[in-house]
Amino acid sequence: MPLSLLASCTTLLVVALLAGCDAVQYQALKTYMAVEKGLEVDEGPVSVTTGAQDFDIVALTDELDFPWGLDFLPDGRMLVTEKPGRLHIFDPGTGGRETIEGVPEVYHKGQGGLLDVVVHPDFGDNRWIYLSASVQLEPERRTTRVWRYTLADGALHDEKLIFEAEPSGERNIHFGCALLFGNDDMLYITMGDRKQRHKAQDLGTSLGKVHRLRDDGTIPPDNPFVDTPGALPSIYTYGHRNPQGITIDRATGRIWTAEHGPQGGDEVNLLRPGTNYGWPVITYGEEYGGGAIGEGTHKDGMEQPVHYYVPSIATGGLAWYDGEALPGWRGSLFVAGLRSFSVSRVPLDGDEAGADERLLEDFRFRARDIVQGPDGLLYLVTENGGILRIGPLQP
Repeated sequence: MPLSLLASCTTLLVVALLAGCDAVQYQALKTYMAVEKGLEVDEGPVSVTTGAQDFDIVALTDELDFPWGLDFLPDGRMLVTEKPGRLHIFDPGTGGRETIEGVPEVYHKGQGGLLDVVVHPDFGDNRWIYLSASVQLEPERRTTRVWRYTLADGALHDEKLIFEAEPSGERNIHFGCALLFGNDDMLYITMGDRKQRHKAQDLGTSLGKVHRLRDDGTIPPDNPFVDTPGALPSIYTYGHRNPQGITIDRATGRIWTAEHGPQGGDEVNLLRPGTNYGWPVITYGEEYGGGAIGEGTHKDGMEQPVHYYVPSIATGGLAWYDGEALPGWRGSLFVAGLRSFSVSRVPLDGDEAGADERLLEDFRFRARDIVQGPDGLLYLVTENGGILRIGPLQP
């Protein structure tokens, strides 16, 4: 790659990362990544040797337009969102793709757009799926919404608004919004602070929180702040900056989030009901360009992260691995890295994290989401249009 083109691409990349990537910048970024990522569908599996687990990685598709979130249907096909506002069913066996009709209008600018998708645990009976997205309310007011739909005959039906973040704001960043059903069949929703950092400590707002709802949007009576005057009863945890990843260990019910720090200080947190995770009072990061934030890294009554990153990797999705196919990785968290062009494996011993292992740095893609499939393999979504499958090394 010529040095002049590399410098130009690097500049575009920095602009895209800082601005949230508008359509023109995204196309330039996508072209750059296509040159540098080193993995195409027609290449077939590529073998990778690491310390804990050797594996093969294969591109199932590289034709998506800014994919963001992924979840599996009971039949093994995937639902995958595209940030500009499209939802697809993707068959990992055949590579076939079906576009679903009836997706709500979304606000696609900066970090906004169609975000996550999650399938209801009883999808086989009720056909319910959930979507999160940023939406325009007024010319200069945007917020995050979560809806429930019935998926049938290639379209979404029976729209029900489950959640709307308050207050709305004019900035195009920190919308969240990852979705998860816990072992308790409750819906967990991560919400960014919308660049209004002080609101992460304000129990009277939705921002900078993880929320817990029943599948119809009503409030569980055992939520930690149900009886707290002035607090939103949907709040489960608070003091978060911009969590875009959430995962669960089904065997124990433990739930973790991954969230963006400022300059440094990305975090992986183990969620405990009613807990304050500190932002912006404590953080391992600093202001962009330098300068302290808050009161340091520790304070009584505020939880420490399980793991943190300095410098930032720009955390995307998060997966807990407990499958049989990749035994060297059992009991690890996998954190998608946007800025780091990597996946970070964080081994856990109970609730204690070991040193992380950086995977796939040579492929040069922005890792957006990562999910353990029902087959025990890992599936990685990349912003440059790919769904990649990670499985055991084949002879």
